[in-house]
Amino acid sequence: MSWFSRRRKTEPAIGLSVENPEVSILSDRGCRRPVNEDSGRVVNAAAAGAPGRGLLVIIADGMGGYEGGEVASRLATDTVAKTYPTAQGTPGEALEESFRQAHKTIFKMAAENDELRGMGSTCTALAIVGQEAWAAHVGDSRLYLLRGREIYQLSEDHSAIMEMVRQGLLTQEEADHHEDRNILLRAMGTQPDLTMMKWARPMDVKSGDAFVLCSDGLHNLVSDSEVLAVAGNTPPKEACRKLVQMAKERGGHDNITVAVVAMHPESRLEALKETRQAEVVP
Repeated sequence: MSWFSRRRKTEPAIGLSVENPEVSILSDRGCRRPVNEDSGRVVNAAAAGAPGRGLLVIIADGMGGYEGGEVASRLATDTVAKTYPTAQGTPGEALEESFRQAHKTIFKMAAENDELRGMGSTCTALAIVGQEAWAAHVGDSRLYLLRGREIYQLSEDHSAIMEMVRQGLLTQEEADHHEDRNILLRAMGTQPDLTMMKWARPMDVKSGDAFVLCSDGLHNLVSDSEVLAVAGNTPPKEACRKLVQMAKERGGHDNITVAVVAMHPESRLEALKETRQAEVVP
């Protein structure tokens, strides 16, 4: 395995503990794509001098061709990671502001560069501050909550097919196998205005909870029940590896990114420095 950063240098694995959460993130270009257009970031905003901002986990899935998609997803994660810790208001308001800044950055760069025209990105972000969780989301990457022996999808796919499901025109089973299921209605950078999902109030986090963030390269090939079975019974680092491997064994036709955040009753307090790296298999 190799490790991905701007400089493509070797780094230690992401999978450290911070306060209660243990978090790991893994990104893989899959079996068919020549480059990875996904991006992932973990930021310990509290350790970086923003104690009211806690732990931030971000994943993004770029679109717009090999170069455009990679640029868009990287701009999404970089801008959200940079803006969130110092934005004003509640953590939810800070997430909203960071998403709007990322959207503006991607839209502006696409407008100014012909080779990047039309690029955009999904983005899903989870902030855990003490015993509260906040989220923001756009596109068809996903955020799940694992609680007890159940899994709950906390995000909504902003796709044309899921809109047909909401209107009663398709069943969920038909949507899961529809050839147009990846056509998005919302994404960062593709339209002048951004419409996102955001939480007005936080969700209480319980001991033993886990969160999973993933791109469609995972959830198109690995079922919710399988995500629950793996991430609900395996430490985050190993869970990420197992889930990515499952997707690759089933064809791995898209880039695959997954992050697992586990809330432990007792954890060693370790400093998790802000990182720009996400694990990648070339």
